[in-house]
Amino acid sequence: MDVFVNCWMHNTYKFDKSAVRNMEKPLPFVFLFLLHCFLSCLAWTQTNITTDISVLLCLKSHITSDPYNFLANWSVSSSPCNWVGVTCNTRHGRVHSLNLGGMDLKGSISPQLGNLSFLVDLDLSENNFHGQIPQDLVQLRRLRLFNLSYNDFHGQVPTWIGDLSMLEQLSFRNNSLTGFIPLSLFNLSRLETLDWNNNLLEGTIPFEVGRLERLNILRLAGNKLSRNIPRTIFNLSSLELLSLSYNSLSGIIPSEIGNLTNLQTLMLSSNNLQGEIPSSLLNISSLRVLDLSKNNLNGSLPISTGNGTLLEELYLSWNFFTDCFNPLF
Repeated sequence: MDVFVNCWMHNTYKFDKSAVRNMEKPLPFVFLFLLHCFLSCLAWTQTNITTDISVLLCLKSHITSDPYNFLANWSVSSSPCNWVGVTCNTRHGRVHSLNLGGMDLKGSISPQLGNLSFLVDLDLSENNFHGQIPQDLVQLRRLRLFNLSYNDFHGQVPTWIGDLSMLEQLSFRNNSLTGFIPLSLFNLSRLETLDWNNNLLEGTIPFEVGRLERLNILRLAGNKLSRNIPRTIFNLSSLELLSLSYNSLSGIIPSEIGNLTNLQTLMLSSNNLQGEIPSSLLNISSLRVLDLSKNNLNGSLPISTGNGTLLEELYLSWNFFTDCFNPLF
């Protein structure tokens, strides 16, 4: 309907201008003109609905196993808005959300999925999808949620991911993605959750990570990342969870970590971090979980947990501290 209104207003405006110049056009002309506009707009809308149907049926054809028959009603005999896992926008009727998470589907992603131009949420998590992530998905410029976690995607992490400028939630965890963290990622100024745990990423954490000012959750654990933790991470004042465990990170824990005043969970275990625990860390009043185990940390243990009155879990084993104590929570 909005398409019709926009079309009607646009063309009526042009007609009114010409009518001022030429008052001889009869009233039936106006009626026929608007009728033509209305029918054209209806045809345009129908074409795009047909496109969405075609895209989804193409995706279904790439799915080789659907053990629970979740996609049984994906058929041209019904509206795609009634298909399992599909939600349409109530205003323009286009496919708005595709949520096939946890359906135990097996197959690959068809490149045509990039033609769902009104898609906002894409969740294919907890399935058995494999292959590479098609570059055609870069066309999903309205995407806010992109979740491919717990699958078997391989190949390099997409360098085009930074072109999806509307993204707020991005999760590729528990796949087999390789390569370096692309710098384009840090163009995603709206990003609130970044979860790439348990892949095969290597190289460093780029200092550009500090540009993700809205980030609440950052998970990069279980990869092959090395060298220092960039100090720019500690500029992310909205950060509530930071997980970098099971990498090969080295260097010290900078005292600037105390700037993360909203931090609730910090997991840095199983790295090569050294030096002392900065006192500023235990002064973060919101901190609940702290895991620094299995590193090369040394020095004296702090005799108290500072102002961390909410601290519930503390893991410090397998380090080289010179004394021991039982922290009181």
